[in-house]
Amino acid sequence: MTDTFSRPLPLDSIGPGGLELTVEASPSHCAALAARMQIPAVLALSCRFRLSAGPGETVHARGHLRARVLQTCVVSLDPFESAIEEAFAVRFVPEGEESDDLDPEAEEDEIPYQGATLDLGETAAEQLALALDPYPRRPGASLPATAADTSPPAFAALAALQRRH
Repeated sequence: MTDTFSRPLPLDSIGPGGLELTVEASPSHCAALAARMQIPAVLALSCRFRLSAGPGETVHARGHLRARVLQTCVVSLDPFESAIEEAFAVRFVPEGEESDDLDPEAEEDEIPYQGATLDLGETAAEQLALALDPYPRRPGASLPATAADTSPPAFAALAALQRRH
């Protein structure tokens, strides 16, 4: 875990009726998150959580992430701003009690925690990282048109030599 955007929450603050709260990144946290995610900028990040106690020491969380980021277009290499909005569900479990079932289609991802504290800031940061497009393309960006290559295929000369023998 990293403290790029830490928002610790004691488990005992989640009452029987659950807890709803929002975490927001400060400008300095946004700068640290941008460096961590290797993008030009995180302009804004907020995440609303609805937490409820599960069986044992598990905690279920439904979240709604909103962010504005500056990314670099893979086509033009120009920076551009994009908005991210994602709903997600996670289940916090005590470290060492993670499920052996690594089903990527599971409704909730598991996040292990230590002690009696959840880190909602780190959870929001991880959800942002998952939501980022790995190949961002600025709206309207397209690859430049290239002239048709009229040269023979690379191995055409070798094939011609082989036919002679």
